[in-house]
Formats: sequence, structure tokens, C-alpha cells
Amino acid sequence: MIYERTSHSLAYLHDIPGSRCGPEDGPWPRSYQVLEDQDVWRELSFLAKPQSVRLNAPRGSRADSLNFQPCPRTRTQDRYVVQQLNIHGRLWTLTGVFDGHLGDTTVEHVAHHLPVIVGDFLRKGVDESPLRAFTPASISDIFFRSIMAFDDAISRDVLDLFPRGLSAVSDDEIRRTINDQHDGGCNYKKARLCMYGTTALVALVDPQHENLWIANVGDCRAVMMTMDASDEWAVERLTTDHNGDNDDEVERVRREHAGEDECVLDRRVLGALAPFRSLGDVPFKQPPEFTRRILYNLLPGFHDTSPWEEFLVRNRSPPYISAMPEITHRRLEPLAPSTPRFLILFSDGFTDLCSSQGEEWVLTNWARRMVRKRPVGVGGKTGSTNMALQLLREALGGDDCFSVSRVLTLDMEVAWIDDTAIIVQDL
Repeated sequence: MIYERTSHSLAYLHDIPGSRCGPEDGPWPRSYQVLEDQDVWRELSFLAKPQSVRLNAPRGSRADSLNFQPCPRTRTQDRYVVQQLNIHGRLWTLTGVFDGHLGDTTVEHVAHHLPVIVGDFLRKGVDESPLRAFTPASISDIFFRSIMAFDDAISRDVLDLFPRGLSAVSDDEIRRTINDQHDGGCNYKKARLCMYGTTALVALVDPQHENLWIANVGDCRAVMMTMDASDEWAVERLTTDHNGDNDDEVERVRREHAGEDECVLDRRVLGALAPFRSLGDVPFKQPPEFTRRILYNLLPGFHDTSPWEEFLVRNRSPPYISAMPEITHRRLEPLAPSTPRFLILFSDGFTDLCSSQGEEWVLTNWARRMVRKRPVGVGGKTGSTNMALQLLREALGGDDCFSVSRVLTLDMEVAWIDDTAIIVQDL
């Protein structure tokens, strides 16, 4: 976009939040446009494309969401979903944030199909055992099994194409089977799903608005914020990060692969992958033969397989990546009509944006503004009413147009911050 009332300034490396930028991205400082407040909101809305969905809930709640990546040359690999599932005439609310990696094929598939699978499992659970289907424990179990089954199907759908086993078929037969682009590409699409991966953070609220379940696979985060009797905000973290920063996850993988010194290198799985739990990422869940026989034979093919071989040679006893979701249940206690409560889901890009001020400080400051009904921005006159967009601006610098402008308009050819997906839901 071109703005009439802009000036230019210089940004230094330490001015850019997160860890995507380094000295190698110089020369520093780099130029950026300083936007007026109304132009900041316009640019934020253009880039993040915020959405708002009214939910069928007792308090008349809504869910606001966005997907943000300011670099115009970079396609975001984050996705989000806000849906209401009709389970035998009763509406459940499902929201989710997904952080894809290596490519967007698998994250696109997960965001589209996982809510369908969760809904199918809920309907089946009610049909099979209507008297116990709506207990917190049984819903937790259904939620868990739906995600595990979904992930298992990604590799199973490919292996089922070769019922005699991979060792019984030639490379020519594999290529003919999986490269069926000329005939609709069904097998090709199944195989491509195995190449990539995504984290998954999914929230489920029951029709009575009495219970919340969180299923977490990876390092997106869920936070519940509630105002207490003294008008202070309680910030409850509902998830743990399943990545190399979590010593328990590192120890779990080492314990499951005793004697394999390279199962975790530099706090990455097999020295390659940052999330320790994810959906997809089949090369980390199947023996190396799967990658070398299936994925290497996809056409148009790999020009260089050496990056794959660097971690495949360490793959001795898969799986190394887990799809096992961590399920959290919270009872949603009734609140007075004027008492606010929010569920916030976000990808790790949001945490990066908060790095200079701290995630809890950003969330609390945003919540205070929300209660005062004062959107971020000069005088609140040009601010957005979208809760997720307001939270994004708070993380970028709030009223400081220089800080926000630096992230929005930095003069760089490649992405200077991580993709960021946010959902803010009234509870």
C-alpha cells in the first residue's frame, strides 16, 4: 500500500521482535515507513484479514480471529478455524489454531478436515453411549481418539495402496501408483500430505457453555483470562509447549529411544524438527524406507535429498514425533453478566511478538483496554472492534506507531517475523 502522510525512519536489528531476523539479514539499519494511526489500522486489517463469528451461546459470545504475515512475498503457513458443530441438533463450538511447517499442504488439510473428524467422533460417541457421552471424561477420551485417528490415517492411507508391503513392490510400481495426477491425483495428494506437518491447538465448548476442552499437539498456546472481584485479571495458561524448550519433552523422546544419542540434537528431534509433537511429519514417524521409497518417488521429484538424509540416517526406531494430544478440561463456572472472560488461542508467532514486553503483560494490558472499551490507537477513534486485531496491535507496540510501523513496513525481501494466528473467544 502507498500512504500519503508517511515519513521514513531506520530500524535496527534489536528493534524487530522474534528470532527470524539476524545479522545476516543486514545491512542494518533498514528503512521502514512511519504510518499514521489510521493507516496502521488499515494496514493491519489488510494484512491480517480479521474475521468475526457470532456464536450460539448463553452470553451471546463471539470469536474474533486473524492470520498475520506482513512480508508480501511470504505465504503464511498458519491456519485457524472457528466452527459450530451440530451434534444431533445441539451446537458445540470448535476453534483451532494450526502452525504448519515445511509447507502448507498438510496444515491446509488439517484445518479443513480435523473439525469434521472431531464432529464424527462426537456423534458416534453419543450414538453408542448416550448416557455417558457428555461427561467431561468421556468427551476428553473422544477428543483424544479423534485426533490420534486423524493423524494415523495420513500415513495409513498411503501404506494401504501397497497391501503387500513396500518391500514387495518396485520403485516403478510405486511411481505409477502415487503419481496419478493425470487421473485426478487422489493418491498423489495422499502422499504429499506425508511430507509436511503442523501443530494443532483445538478448543471445544459444549452446548450448555459449561465445559471447555483443549487439545494441544505442539507449541501453540491457549490462555484463559478472567476478571476477578477486584477488577484484576487472572491469566491461566492452559497448555504446555511440546518443543525443545520443554525439558520434559526432551527427556520423553530420549527415554523412548534409549541408546540413541542423536534422537535429539540441539533440542530438535533428530536434529531437524523443532516441535516434538505434531500432525503429519511422517518421515519422523515411519521407518526411513517410507521416505526413500514413497516420498523420493513423487514427481516432479527432489533435486536434492541431502537435507532429508541428514536426519533419516538417525531414524532407527520410529516414531520420534508424537501426535498424542494433551487434553485439558476446565469447568466454565457461571459469571455475572458484566464479568468478562476470554479464551485466547495463538501460534508461537504471537509469543515472538511479545518478546520485548512479555506475553502476560501484553495480554493483561489488552484486556484492560477491552473492558474500558478503548481500542488501541490515538483517542480510540480509528481503532478496530475486532478483539484479535486489537490484541495483535498490542503485541506490536500498542499506541507506539513507530514500533507497529517497523513490523508492518520493514524494507526486507523475506519474512522478518514468524506467521501469527490468533483467536479470541468470549466465554
